[in-house]
Amino acid sequence: MGKGAGAERPTRIAIAVLGLLVVALVLSWGWAWFAPRPGPKRAGPEHAVIRVQVLNGSGEGGIGGKVASYLREGGFHVVDVKNADRQDYFATVVVARRDDPVAGLAVARYLGGPPVIRQAWSSDVAEVTVVLGSDRSRLRLEQ
Repeated sequence: MGKGAGAERPTRIAIAVLGLLVVALVLSWGWAWFAPRPGPKRAGPEHAVIRVQVLNGSGEGGIGGKVASYLREGGFHVVDVKNADRQDYFATVVVARRDDPVAGLAVARYLGGPPVIRQAWSSDVAEVTVVLGSDRSRLRLEQ
């Protein structure tokens, strides 16, 4: 009887620890799912110097202009809006054109979080290029 009772205690402790872990995971999921989200952040004056190029690769006419207007409202300097090299891009991406991706991250955060790709090159056109894909409905385009 002594041997069985001794083995029972570690089992109960393990079950209790696993139970607490499950409860913590459920609470974490609930917080991530139901917690209030902050509204869109307006880019401050420090973003006025970020030059942005918008390329429409979604196949939907006029969306490049809408995104450009939204970026301008946020204080970004949109220098170019045109069609991309093709019209069948699936995913919208933000391309950081400098070694430091801070400008690209600021634009992506303002648009609602599309992925940022670092592709540093010396360009006088813009520090950031936004390539719109067919998933562009995921972007935040209203304040």
